Amino acid sequence: MSAAPMDIKREKPGKSERPDVESRIYQSIFEGVLNRRLTPGTKLPEPELCTLFGVGRAVVRRALEKLAHDGIVVLRPNKGAVIAQPTREETREIFEARRGVERALVELAAQRASVEQIAELRQQLADEHVAMHRFDQPSWARLASEFHLRIAALAGNAILERYLTELISRCSLIVGAYEPVGNAPCEHDEHTAILDCLEARDANGAIAHMMAHLQSLEARIETSRMPGKKRLAQLLGIEEPERQTAME
Repeated sequence: MSAAPMDIKREKPGKSERPDVESRIYQSIFEGVLNRRLTPGTKLPEPELCTLFGVGRAVVRRALEKLAHDGIVVLRPNKGAVIAQPTREETREIFEARRGVERALVELAAQRASVEQIAELRQQLADEHVAMHRFDQPSWARLASEFHLRIAALAGNAILERYLTELISRCSLIVGAYEPVGNAPCEHDEHTAILDCLEARDANGAIAHMMAHLQSLEARIETSRMPGKKRLAQLLGIEEPERQTAME
């Protein structure tokens, strides 16, 4: 499993720009999933992506192939790409894997996180609280996911952090499709309890709260949610170019 690729700095115009655009396409779709704008089953038409990002199909296809490798997208022969639609069995396996990975990360974070890093994470929770009370669902979802990723960074294990990044993106697919509307992707009070234990260097307490937290999230999942039908540009969170009115 692999995480979202790092941005590649542009050195020269022309062909050297393609990896950078390819990374932007990947990140836009990846973050759209993470922020629950792109729901399972959403179509990703290659011509529209080419127009939105100003590139040819080869660049778009490479980005889609990487997303498919990471389990975010499904490539359908002669039908194009769609955001993956996890089954019930896949959902069980993803949450099972996530619990195992986060157990290890929380234990390491309790041992290795500095006082300054704990304070930064406390500020993250304050931002999450503000988003929750202004009913800003996209920000709420993003900050909730970032809380888990920041704990992973505190653990100091890049391999486990990469695993969690992919698992969280796949969990976001599941939550976006199957959790009832209006629920938080993560409960703020549960995050606070986890952080309190990390600050106290109570690894066992942090693990117990994290396991209960993930089990609660999984228990809220229901299969009645359906994918949305917004325009691709809206789902990616970018401005759509003006459409040509004349026939080509």
